[in-house]
Amino acid sequence: MEKESDFKRKLYNEIRTRFPDTEVVANDPNYVQGFPDATVYLPNGQYILLEVKRTSTSAKQPNQNYYVNESSLKNNAVFVYPENKEQILEAIEKRYRL
Repeated sequence: MEKESDFKRKLYNEIRTRFPDTEVVANDPNYVQGFPDATVYLPNGQYILLEVKRTSTSAKQPNQNYYVNESSLKNNAVFVYPENKEQILEAIEKRYRL
């Protein structure tokens, strides 16, 4: 099974390739506990927050569910793992009209 860091690297590169002019910025895990791993700045001025997991059953750190499912950021935040990666990328493409 692939390490989470390898999956992140491949995912970020795929996003940059699939959606030209998109910036993927890794967030500092020590700044705000549980804040999503990366912010994806889309060419249309919108953004999405990605919390990357190794698998769909990987443990979640404190506050990760809050940021993805409960906070005011929840409409632009998702958990992404190998099992739902393609679905998430298709949803980004459709929702943000890329």
